[in-house]
Amino acid sequence: MLENIQNSLSSHIDITQKCTNVLLNHIYTASIILEETIKMDKKIYFLGNDVNRIISQYLSVKFNQKEGRNISFVLESNDEEKIFENQVKSFIEDGDLLIAISTSGNSKNVLRGLSLGKNIGCKTMGLSGYDGGAMNEFCDINIVVPSNDISHIHEMHLVIGSILKS
Repeated sequence: MLENIQNSLSSHIDITQKCTNVLLNHIYTASIILEETIKMDKKIYFLGNDVNRIISQYLSVKFNQKEGRNISFVLESNDEEKIFENQVKSFIEDGDLLIAISTSGNSKNVLRGLSLGKNIGCKTMGLSGYDGGAMNEFCDINIVVPSNDISHIHEMHLVIGSILKS
């Protein structure tokens, strides 16, 4: 049991170090995009399915706490294929920022939402894992956690999101 705990903590340290080495410039670029969006008084929207929906909700609350105003909203889904597409049509405007969270980067409804968001003229940012999946095509910047471990990807999305909101 003690060995399992040690291994788990060590693997968390390893992925954190790997992200530090690989993602520093991506996180910096994303922070500039966020800062510009806020300065232009545009809105920030998050979208994600399942666990990523929960991460989206958490980050939305954190962003609101920092800004002291309602600048971010969560578009929620239970994997219904066109739900984000419909919500993006209803809420997002040119210049807003759409932050999509998808572990694989291949969730169809997330990709539909991102595609429509780009067509409307909003900036698009992704948080993904594995190789970034198809989100790489639809995001102005996709921060890809260099891991295939779902737990580590989710953990790092929370860490990266917390860094971005600070």
